[in-house]
Amino acid sequence: MPDTRLTEEQESLRKTVEAFAREVVAPVAAAYDEARTFPYPVVAGMAEMGLFGLPFPESYGGQGADYFALCLAIEELARVDSSVAITLEAAVGLGAMPIHRFGSEAQKQQWLPLLAAGQALGAFGLTEPGAGSDAGGTRTTARLEDGQWVVNGSKAFITNSGTDITLLVTVTAVTAVTGRTAAGGKEISSILVPVPTPGFTAGPAYSKVGWHASDTHPLTFDDVRVPEENLLGERGRGYANFLQILDEGRIAISALAVGLAQGCVDESVKYAREREAFGRPIGQNQAIAFKIAEMEARAYVARTAYYDAAAKMLAGRSFKKEAAMAKLFASDAAVTNAREATQIYGGYGFMNEYPVARHWRDAKILEIGEGTSEVQKILIARELGL
Repeated sequence: MPDTRLTEEQESLRKTVEAFAREVVAPVAAAYDEARTFPYPVVAGMAEMGLFGLPFPESYGGQGADYFALCLAIEELARVDSSVAITLEAAVGLGAMPIHRFGSEAQKQQWLPLLAAGQALGAFGLTEPGAGSDAGGTRTTARLEDGQWVVNGSKAFITNSGTDITLLVTVTAVTAVTGRTAAGGKEISSILVPVPTPGFTAGPAYSKVGWHASDTHPLTFDDVRVPEENLLGERGRGYANFLQILDEGRIAISALAVGLAQGCVDESVKYAREREAFGRPIGQNQAIAFKIAEMEARAYVARTAYYDAAAKMLAGRSFKKEAAMAKLFASDAAVTNAREATQIYGGYGFMNEYPVARHWRDAKILEIGEGTSEVQKILIARELGL
């Protein structure tokens, strides 16, 4: 069994972010959600706390903590607002982490300090209109011409790609002249595209069911030219490298899902104590009490799962199966708890002025983003040798 006890330092971080979420994020979350605007002041506050630099070395402007510390912060933010939580998760896990994992020393020195400081955001351009779960179906291309990569293609559903502080987008693209490796597979590489660059366009923001205060755009690349040294990692290793990033990211998304699931418990307990029906608080009714008890159990088990996956990752052990299981279970727990919390609130749960309504709208994407639930099942089955 994984050790779910936090160290004194970890608990201090958790409490600090919990207080920030309660005192700074919660009072403004509904307004940003309704206006569908990016919460720049909140992000600035997170940057001042050092949250964007948590897992990075101090030599690059980071906090010198680890990936688990990042997950703890994401969970606490998501208890209050998923838009803020996914902004942090995507900026660190998807925007900056590929540079930290695979970048040259020059690339790290150039990009990581700004990203770790939260003064700028990075984005991760993998998904395409015709290549979602089948990420290997990438059609975006990048050809070498006179010492420059010339990128053409499009990406879809890219988080943090169109803010006023977006610094770069890392793009996966087919880079071989023939589009194939010697073994016959696609040669997919990763290219760093600074923002702005001529020919790069972030389209209008999507109108989404949830995550209204999170920045999400389609991207187009029309003869976008960047220096040859903007290749991130080895040529032809882009797809494999991003699969590794996604394995890690599933732990962070699990933490976000746990936060949402726990936030639903928080709101349901509060409401069940205050709301009276038939002359007594509804929490005294076994039907409501049992429903909330099951919600708490889901959040606890999901948290234990992502703690275990994170521990294995940080210990240098295989964690692919554990990350997939954590993401599968935690996303289901989030969706179920959001539905149950809405039911407990009754008609009020259908009103956007209550946090459970936002949790309900925000939960579903957790079963889709960074690998659908079906993909997680495929990964788990493969790890079992099936």
